[in-house]
Amino acid sequence: MLTLRKAAARGAADHGWLQSRHSFSFADYHDPQNMHFGALRVLNEDRVAPGMGFGAHSHRDMEIISYVLSGQLQHRDSMGNSSIIRSGAVQRMSAGTGVTHSEFNPSAGQAVHFLQIWIVPATTGLPPSYEEAVFDEVEKHGQLRLAASPDGTAGSVRVHQDVSMYCGVFDTGDTAHHPLAPGRRGYLHLARGTIEVNGMTLHAGDALMLENEGGVTLRAGRDAEVLLFDLA
Repeated sequence: MLTLRKAAARGAADHGWLQSRHSFSFADYHDPQNMHFGALRVLNEDRVAPGMGFGAHSHRDMEIISYVLSGQLQHRDSMGNSSIIRSGAVQRMSAGTGVTHSEFNPSAGQAVHFLQIWIVPATTGLPPSYEEAVFDEVEKHGQLRLAASPDGTAGSVRVHQDVSMYCGVFDTGDTAHHPLAPGRRGYLHLARGTIEVNGMTLHAGDALMLENEGGVTLRAGRDAEVLLFDLA
């Protein structure tokens, strides 16, 4: 079964310095039909104005992934981590028993555009931890590159849940197929461009949910960047 959710159907928040689109219920946006998809709990598309950001705030028992599409995102946390991640970077923070962090756009003139993803962990009460990886365009071009996984395979960041996240960049002539094992589901988010997925055309911000499908086939991309989640 294929379920297409159009970009315009997402929740929206305009805070001036922050423009956000919510794929699932988040903050003041409540959608009983879209609370989560398996362990995937949050997928926010955020644009943060230059010199602005999220002040110190706390989380616990959540796997938090940031995927930067353009610009720079500065991270600081109570574990002592401090870094600036840029386009192509994947950052994973396991909040576990509790962590405080901040996210800030250090640029004086360019907005940062990124995806914030929350995954419910399989086990609560884990020690907080942090990890990041960078995947350049060559690694993602015309294929689905493993970016997050339960065991950190192939240089991916590790998440404490039975979820694998892939990223890919597709243009004219590029095709890819990802098999879905029996009992697995897929959630594909198109970050930019257009692409055909299992015969359906998606535009930037659209998502496709796949259940009882044998796999995910991508073709006819135009400046497309996708994230695919393979979930139990």
